[in-house]
Amino acid sequence: MDRVMNLASERAVVVFTMSSDCMCHTVERLFSDQLGVNALVHELDQDPRGKEMEKALLKMLGREPSVPVVFIGGKLIGGTHKVMSLHLGGELVPMLKNAGALWL
Repeated sequence: MDRVMNLASERAVVVFTMSSDCMCHTVERLFSDQLGVNALVHELDQDPRGKEMEKALLKMLGREPSVPVVFIGGKLIGGTHKVMSLHLGGELVPMLKNAGALWL
């Protein structure tokens, strides 16, 4: 869990993903293409310690699937459903601004 938290604090927005997961791709595109956020994307299936981190994320979330998982400002936000709910509710952009991921 320490490795996950260390990585989660490396940038204003950190997304843990799997390279072949379509929902991970959707969340990545939301941040990069729609919102213009330069998120740090960490693909667990490309990391030798990815399985260990996936288990830690699963414990943190308390549910499956374990990816995508989004951290904003070092704080666990959640997965696709939570991110999309925040975005549609107009709460995501203010969170991103507060974390320093957006300046406008």
